Amino acid sequence: MHVIYGGTFDPIHHGHLRLAVELRERLGVSEVALMPCHVPPHRDVPGATSAQRLALLELAIASEPGLTLDDRELGREGASYTAETLTQLRAEIGPDKPLAMVLGTDSFAGFDRWQEWERIPELAHIVVVQRPGPGLAPDGVPAKLLSQRSVERVEALFRAPCGHILQLDPPLLDISATGIRDRILSGHSPRYLLPDPVWREIQRQRLYGA
Repeated sequence: MHVIYGGTFDPIHHGHLRLAVELRERLGVSEVALMPCHVPPHRDVPGATSAQRLALLELAIASEPGLTLDDRELGREGASYTAETLTQLRAEIGPDKPLAMVLGTDSFAGFDRWQEWERIPELAHIVVVQRPGPGLAPDGVPAKLLSQRSVERVEALFRAPCGHILQLDPPLLDISATGIRDRILSGHSPRYLLPDPVWREIQRQRLYGA
């Protein structure tokens, strides 16, 4: 199964990396591909450029063979739309190989506002990672989609190329990229919240106000 874990990664930190390792182990796959977006359509412009965020990601996963990098969205002009990315991936891996994308519950709560969101379950499985917050509105489209497509076992994802939704509740490190950026801007050290090579490169390039 091909698994993609997308995000802004602004900057990449140990919370992202620990979740990626948890996903690899719980889903029983050899690799999880981290996919940085170019221009996120549902949040503010990143504090670092696409090239800078990519360089930080490369440093972060250099010693972890189970985590790979897919930078296809960085080569596009304009916003990064998931349906477009999944269409491209599906064409590459063929119609029969299982493909899964990872979302937090906070992102999945607004899933029906995504461009061409109806196409996404026809292209890939969705792995929803539980995150702190109010959860899904019971009468909303995401909750209905979950009730229609939910599976309880990972094995179900391997038996079909797409269409299922699996909920996972892995232990999460309470680290946020926003908190790291704020810490750096205020002159405080973010060490141990993100890999040392990433922090050294942030300092070298004076990113986020370092």
